[in-house]
Amino acid sequence: MQWVVATAAFLASAVEFVEAFTIVLVVGVTVNWRSALLGALAAAATLALLVATLGTALVQWVPIDVLRTVIGTLLLLFGLKWLKNAILRYAGLKARHDEEAIYEETRAQLRARGAVDASASRFDLFGFLLSYKSVLLEGLEVAFIVITFGLSAATSTVSRSSGIASAALGALAAGLLVILVGVLVRVPLAKVPENTLKFVVGIMLTTFGTFWTGEGFGVEWPLSDVFLLILAAIYLGAAFSLIVWLKRVKEHQRAQVIENQSAPTTVQRQEVNP
Repeated sequence: MQWVVATAAFLASAVEFVEAFTIVLVVGVTVNWRSALLGALAAAATLALLVATLGTALVQWVPIDVLRTVIGTLLLLFGLKWLKNAILRYAGLKARHDEEAIYEETRAQLRARGAVDASASRFDLFGFLLSYKSVLLEGLEVAFIVITFGLSAATSTVSRSSGIASAALGALAAGLLVILVGVLVRVPLAKVPENTLKFVVGIMLTTFGTFWTGEGFGVEWPLSDVFLLILAAIYLGAAFSLIVWLKRVKEHQRAQVIENQSAPTTVQRQEVNP
């Protein structure tokens, strides 16, 4: 069970780290690395304090059944949101998330302020705050993932602290991997198939959310934890069916628009047949 939690936390956290790293990268390149790194480090320190305080309180005082019900519901809603966006993107009804476009857009905003000397070592408040905000917001989602996955994985044989440790290791591995790749390539991580990641993570969050919410309400799943695979297969099949159906609907609507545009109007028909 712990390796499943670590894997889920790794995938979910990787998405957030990619988004945060993109903003830190553009601040470092366009403003200066001092402001970008100071903002990222300040956000990391804030997150460490929040996780240490919140995580300890949850581990010591909140009953596991209550946590599973509340957290399972939150994960279910969170996963359905990610899954919905991924399905709409695959169906062509929503633009895909483009880290390179975000990079260029943020860089243009910074250059419009006159921030053109990336080699300058002076402290820039705007760059610091932009880096701080991005790392803090994405980091809060990572902290949420680590705490919720870790606590909800607690069983009679796995303590809450062990569950959090497994999720934290998965998130840490994702963060180190994203940073390592970013340092090596020094460009926006546009090659990362983020929509695919979000689709997979959406399936996993929805699956875990359903499973843990059911456990919170006293549902005894057949085959115990193995039923997670069955739930994942059900959601995966439903998601692919929705994608195919939405693509057909889009193609049908496009065909109707083309047909309406090519059809002669009443006036044109009267001119042809006086």
